[in-house]
Amino acid sequence: MPQYQPYSQITQLLPVSRMNRYIQDGDNPDITEERKKATFDVDGFTEWYHGGAKRLQARREVEKYVEDHKELQDTRPTPFMSREELIDNSVRKVAGMAKYHEMIDMTNIEKTTYFIQMVHVRDGQAFSLHYLMFLPVLQSQASSEQLSKWMPRAVSGTIIGTYAQTEMGHGTNISKLETTATYDPKTEEFVLNTPTVSGAKWWPGSLGKFCNHAIVVANLWTNGKCEGPHPFIVQLRDMNTHKTLSNLKSGDIGPKLGINGSDNGYLLFDQFRIPRENMLMRHSKVLPDGTYVKPPHSKLAYGGMVFVRSMMVRDIANHLANAVTIATRYSCVRRQGELAPGAGEVKILDYQTQQYRIFPYMAKVIAFRIAGEELQVIFKEISKKLKKGEASQLPDIHALSSGLKALVTFEVQQGIEQCRLACGGHGYSHASGIPELLAFSCGSCTYEGDNLVLLLQVAKYLMKVVTSASPNTNGICGYLHKKSQSNVSTLSSHKTYSDHQIVQDFEHATRRVVLQAFNKLKTESSIYKSHEAWNRCSVELTKAARWHIRLYIVRILLLKVSQAPEDIRPVLRTLAKLYIFDLQVSNKGNFMENRYMTPQQIDELKSGVSGALATIRTDAVSIVDAFAIHEIELKSVLGRRDGNVYPALMEWTAHSHLNKKDVPDAFEKYLKPIMENIRAKM
Repeated sequence: MPQYQPYSQITQLLPVSRMNRYIQDGDNPDITEERKKATFDVDGFTEWYHGGAKRLQARREVEKYVEDHKELQDTRPTPFMSREELIDNSVRKVAGMAKYHEMIDMTNIEKTTYFIQMVHVRDGQAFSLHYLMFLPVLQSQASSEQLSKWMPRAVSGTIIGTYAQTEMGHGTNISKLETTATYDPKTEEFVLNTPTVSGAKWWPGSLGKFCNHAIVVANLWTNGKCEGPHPFIVQLRDMNTHKTLSNLKSGDIGPKLGINGSDNGYLLFDQFRIPRENMLMRHSKVLPDGTYVKPPHSKLAYGGMVFVRSMMVRDIANHLANAVTIATRYSCVRRQGELAPGAGEVKILDYQTQQYRIFPYMAKVIAFRIAGEELQVIFKEISKKLKKGEASQLPDIHALSSGLKALVTFEVQQGIEQCRLACGGHGYSHASGIPELLAFSCGSCTYEGDNLVLLLQVAKYLMKVVTSASPNTNGICGYLHKKSQSNVSTLSSHKTYSDHQIVQDFEHATRRVVLQAFNKLKTESSIYKSHEAWNRCSVELTKAARWHIRLYIVRILLLKVSQAPEDIRPVLRTLAKLYIFDLQVSNKGNFMENRYMTPQQIDELKSGVSGALATIRTDAVSIVDAFAIHEIELKSVLGRRDGNVYPALMEWTAHSHLNKKDVPDAFEKYLKPIMENIRAKM
């Protein structure tokens, strides 16, 4: 398959369109026609989308570097590889990264993460949790002395780490983890033990065969008392032979729906001893005599989780951007059916149904990416305060990060599936790249916290805010203690529907849903015990959590679009309005309760949706071009930049082992004898 020329080489492209310079000689005429219609500067959109010229330039440097170093690329399309070949391919590229390590800069996490992503894309690799979990948790949970010991080794790659929390029989309910770490004051050691098979650590990436250290979460016992789950850094393998240490049992858990280039593993302890100093002690401590020192704030451990989830939200939005790019480009080169009899087949993107299948998710790419970017900004601010011992805002940001992770990963999964359907039969082929995206996104709904469990955590936080005696009316939840400025929506026309009106209407709907859940919980609590009442209200509580997060996304989306450069603001405004109007129409019952909105106002919003679809249709290809997803990352025949899909599909078949021989061995081995036997009897 021809490789896409990196954006840094776009000066070589033909100056056919002032707005979209992705046009080249030899491109499919249908996709060139789309690019010529651009109404905005694609370069300017790309720079805004990726956070400015400096961050965009860093991405271009990574892309050019990976293009220039073939050892960092796949030898053939990964869907044609066996599990063993995927693992070998992954580790080969890890070795290539170690050799060409100029792009790994732990002072620039974003650039380093993108380098890893460009090299491994969605196949997984031995260092994935080392960078995504091991290093961040070590950074946030280790004391200064521990950091000086472990961080240089971790950053240099001398040790390969993972994060082992989830157990075979226990996931998000970490208070019930079975793995124990019992302190022995005589030897000043912790004794790690797995009492039952259900307590085996299960799922951590690279735990199976390649990591040699892990941050293990275990219930801490000291002086006969359980102090709850705490993190411990544990060496798992001999640093010379790489063999598993005595009193440990580990291995690979087998093939999964996706990410099969990663050796997700299991781990069991049999009275395994580690030094006292291996308990991460930035916040809580165990003294040599076994005395337990509590952390200054019970929620300080949330910092690491918030960081990981802030990265997840933005990155998973990028997977949706991949799928939308594939579906949009393909829909402009695929012709099928006639809108007018005898007029010839049309591009399938001309059908409004196809637009409605793809464009709302195009809008969600923008909304979710903005939310993820802002979450990272908030996390950095909170991190500065945490270092000073200020943790008052941590519950707010923990609830926000939990809710965003839950809502965004679920809706991204839905969006990728819609993009697969939008590509028809070819979307079912790995050649489209979408099945791999779909499999990857499925996992994100579960790892780092099951989505429903996270939504219930958000709901628990909201219920506390509702009953707060001294609420912060200017905070994220300030709307819960505000009175509606009006009992009815002031919407008159979707064209004049202001940001203030939109936020006011969403605050009304969200406040109503949250307070309804609160009142139901209050009623049920007067009849049943607290845990039973909570369970009886859990559906309403998760709805309240979703609306709280939707309101946050709507607010931050409108704010950031209003601050965008003037020349790209119109197209961003259209995408934002599509996201918002579609959300309102799809949940019209929440806005029409107590006649807050009328059927006529809902019809006006429907007109807004139709108008946005028509407007976006003109710029659709240019919008996905502006996402600037490199061909190596896209991994799609259907979504290729040049639009030459059908010749590339034929080229794709050459990678199939079945096509190496005209008559397969299985025919000779099984079917031929049967057929010959039948013929002999005829």
